[in-house]
This record gives sequence, C-alpha cells and structure tokens, in this order.
Amino acid sequence: MTSNKTFSFHNGVSIPPIGFGTWQIPNNEAYEAVTMALKNGYTHIDTALAYQNEENVGKAIKDFDLAREEVFITSKLPAERKGYQETLDAFHETITNLGVDFLDLYLIHAPWPWSDIGKDCTEGNIASWKAMEKLYRDGKIRAIGVSNFETKDIQSLLDNCDIVPMANQIPFYIGRDQKELLSFCQEHGIVVEAYSPLATGELLDSPELKAMADKYDKTPAQVAIRYCLEKDTLPLPKSSHEQRIIENSQMDFEISLADLNILDEMKDVRS
Repeated sequence: MTSNKTFSFHNGVSIPPIGFGTWQIPNNEAYEAVTMALKNGYTHIDTALAYQNEENVGKAIKDFDLAREEVFITSKLPAERKGYQETLDAFHETITNLGVDFLDLYLIHAPWPWSDIGKDCTEGNIASWKAMEKLYRDGKIRAIGVSNFETKDIQSLLDNCDIVPMANQIPFYIGRDQKELLSFCQEHGIVVEAYSPLATGELLDSPELKAMADKYDKTPAQVAIRYCLEKDTLPLPKSSHEQRIIENSQMDFEISLADLNILDEMKDVRS
C-alpha cells in the first residue's frame, strides 16, 4: 500500500490512511474480499453490525497471517439502537461476531434510525456515547467516534459528555466535500473518514474525472480516492475485484492545487 498521508486520533492512536470498506459486501462474500484486501497490504478493515458480515470479516482476519494488533478493525453501533445498556449489548454482539477481544474504533452508525432520518435522538446518542466512553476506559476500544453526524449532533456530545469523538465517518467525495462539517471536525481534532469516496461508483463515469485521470495516468477511482486524502480525509473504498482493490491503495501521487480547484467545482453526481 502506498500513501504519504498519516492520520492519528487526538488520543495518539494512529490509523492506517486507507481503509477497506465492507458495506454492501454480503457475509458469504466477505471472507474472500477481506482476505484479498489483507493480501494486498490493507491493514484497516471497516465493518458494522448492520452490514451482517462481521462473522466472515472476523474469520478472514483471524485466518490471515497477521497479529491481531497489526489489523485496525472498525465496527459500528446500529443506528436504531440507542441507550446505555443497548450499546453495551450491541458491542458485545459485535466482538463475539468478529471473534476479537477489542476493537480499534467503534462508531455510532448514525444519529437517527435509517427508517426515521432526522429524528431527534439526542438523549439516546448521549446515553450511547457514555457507554462507549466506559468501554474505551475499560480498554475494550482504542478509539471511539461517530458516523453521519452533523455539527449539531456532535455538539450535543461535546456539551454533555467527557470525551470528544475521535472520528466522524461521513459520505465525502468529489462534488460533496462538506466543507463546513469538515472544518468543524478539524477544529475539534476529529478525524474525518470518507465513506463512498467513489459515490458508490457513480463518479467513475464522469467525463471530467476521466480527463483528470488520463492527465495523471491513473484510474478515475484512484484520482477520486486521492482527492479525499488531499482534503485530509481518510477514504474507505470498497471493491470485491482484486485488481481494483490493489489500484485503490496505490496513492503514490499528488494532485496539484490547480487541479484540486477544478475538482472542487464539479457538481455532486448524486444530486
């Protein structure tokens, strides 16, 4: 894996600069996909209880010839499960599925249930966060964070809890750079992870991106992932194809400021 970027949380824990995402990879395909990623140099694997693939993600990691401490594992509290005990129970379910004793990063998957996006779950999120603080202090998790949280959602944790989130995993890609949220997170020392850095593949047909990729003699996916790194976000590309898995980690180039400005002007392909 080649990348000149480094990321560390505000507690000093470092995290590999490109993660292998497993969203939408079924459990019966997860073992092979994660094994391919590990074989090709990925040491940062991202999953979630909601993905229903933790069992085979964990099995692939266990079967691969790397010490547990050499693989950074992220999982997430399901978006609809809010509350102190609910969080402790979900965490136990996750580490049982994965077959591990601790997680490197645990996130609240979303501030509201996916079935009721925008619902005010402030009290539930605070209770969940306090449970995650306990798990962190007990050494069960090396870093804790959130996902899909807007500024107001993070602020409620800052106002009511002890530990500032260490990460916020959000949709981030060319055309959706979330400048204000990114700035807020950076001001508070929160690492922003970029999920769907290829806009679930929809970016790859962009004529502008293809032209930029030709200029750098790279694939459109490589330029899109490098863009996230240039914006100081940590990309989580996903693929089940080995050649793409390899290409997605080859970030031994930089995008010029002039070309970044061009990419900044691109419209959101998903809007």
